[in-house]
Amino acid sequence: MRTFLGEYEVAIDAKGRFLLPSGFRKQLPEGAESRFVVNRGFENCLVLYPVAVWDALSAQISSLNDFNPKVREFKRLFLNGANYVETDSADRVLLPKNLQEYAGIKKEIVFSCQGNKVEIWDKETYYNYINQNADSFSDLAAEVAGGTFINPLSGGLHG
Repeated sequence: MRTFLGEYEVAIDAKGRFLLPSGFRKQLPEGAESRFVVNRGFENCLVLYPVAVWDALSAQISSLNDFNPKVREFKRLFLNGANYVETDSADRVLLPKNLQEYAGIKKEIVFSCQGNKVEIWDKETYYNYINQNADSFSDLAAEVAGGTFINPLSGGLHG
């Protein structure tokens, strides 16, 4: 699976369309599908998934136990906003109005690659979030990584 890298500032027009950043388009495999799934993300952003990534994630979610009320609640909150979107002939994507409202998207977005998916944020919200969390980034990294990191020079795990 392809890993996407980069952070791009992009304008969104009055109709809710934005141009896929050229840096992102260059990372798409040759002959890649121009269809994606966009959905609500956490922290009031949107998430853009290549269809194959969405299909795998959706299959995992579908296998969860519907007899559990928390599973039903999660499915409603997560799956109900999902929409297929396609690029037009000018490589623009139309964001559904309800998702724009959820993410508070106004005139500019940040298109933030996150490995196999992309987060789409209102520009002001994104930079506020990053700035508010900058001081705790080191502590967060230690907590999440658990003291283990991958040394890219040796290719091994170290703790």
